[in-house]
Amino acid sequence: MNRRDFIIGSSALGATTLINSSCKEKNMPYKPKFKMGYQLYSIRDQMAIDPIGTLKSLKAMGYEDFELYGFDEENRTFYGYQPSELKNILDDMELTISSGHYGFSPYIDRKNEELVRYVDLAISAAHDIHSQYITWPWIAPEQRNIDTFKRMAPLLNQIGEQVKKSGLSFAYHNHGFEFENHNGEIGYDIILNETDPDLVKLQIDMYWIMHSSQLTPKEWIKKQPGRYTLWHIKDMDKVSRDYTELGNGSIDYVSQLPDPASSGLEYYYIEQGGNYANNSTESAAQSAKYMKEHLIKYL
Repeated sequence: MNRRDFIIGSSALGATTLINSSCKEKNMPYKPKFKMGYQLYSIRDQMAIDPIGTLKSLKAMGYEDFELYGFDEENRTFYGYQPSELKNILDDMELTISSGHYGFSPYIDRKNEELVRYVDLAISAAHDIHSQYITWPWIAPEQRNIDTFKRMAPLLNQIGEQVKKSGLSFAYHNHGFEFENHNGEIGYDIILNETDPDLVKLQIDMYWIMHSSQLTPKEWIKKQPGRYTLWHIKDMDKVSRDYTELGNGSIDYVSQLPDPASSGLEYYYIEQGGNYANNSTESAAQSAKYMKEHLIKYL
């Protein structure tokens, strides 16, 4: 078997390792296929004070791409900026926004026309900021029951169809509550099995999978390969099992990181929702350093 055939026949993860090794032999810098991304909720305190300065600081750490949160529906803004205005600022800094988390959960219990209107607002904002993904991130504690998941499935398909017609993509993001057992049923199975994979992609939060699911990220991806187009990567405190900086916790991502090709990966984001060792800025920097030193070679 020649070298070309070996690369083609290998998994994407193995091929990436081979290519990286070849680059080292030729003293060439390895260029990852995917931009190093960050979920901006992780640094929400600083984004609330100085969003532009915060983005500049994150760029200096090595982050190139971001996932938004906090769409202001009434004013149609992100962090006080119109989407097109923020897009121009990002262009000047050579940064991108590839996904956004939008507040869909209240619309589970509202009239359908209100949901359609909200999705249209999200689509318009995503187009203006050149973001490919609109992501459903969360449901409220009082909604976390099997009946809600069964009602959600057709809504996810509906949103996915509306988003796809606009030329964008739609995804669902898991936490831990989807894996709670309700008399033999779990919400995540309903989402996977009762939504259309062409309309509803999946954003796998690996921390919550390891925290609350009986399966690993690799095992979930094996159930529906190609559907997990977005990743959240964050670590778990060894004692409290809360969030922590990459490399500080109990998740060995060197062994647990899935194969990007099997997953269907398009974008990934490092995330830490709290429990900072010192502050949100230093945590972002520590996670970026660990990612570049230990994990980015697989991506």
